[in-house]
Amino acid sequence: MCLLPLSALAQVRGVSDYLRLMDANHDGKVQLSEYQDWLCYAFDRMDRNHDGVLTPDEQPGGRGKTITREQYRRQLAEQFRKLDRNHDGVLDAKELAAPPR
Repeated sequence: MCLLPLSALAQVRGVSDYLRLMDANHDGKVQLSEYQDWLCYAFDRMDRNHDGVLTPDEQPGGRGKTITREQYRRQLAEQFRKLDRNHDGVLDAKELAAPPR
């Protein structure tokens, strides 16, 4: 599920806040599913008809290619793999703070 309370966004002040909010199982690290679930909030907010598909008219500026929630989650998985620099399958605060590669 790709839901995030808006109140959670207001609570983010730094990397440690992102880690705390993304870390659903409270183990001090972010797993792929936690990363995807957290970041799907943007998809869900744009998906006005809630059909699991973003069409160009639902995207900023009315542009972009049609994308499904599953395709979006795959893109997030690729981002996660790039952030996971030590390849241990989880993100720590240092990896979350690192600039994208």
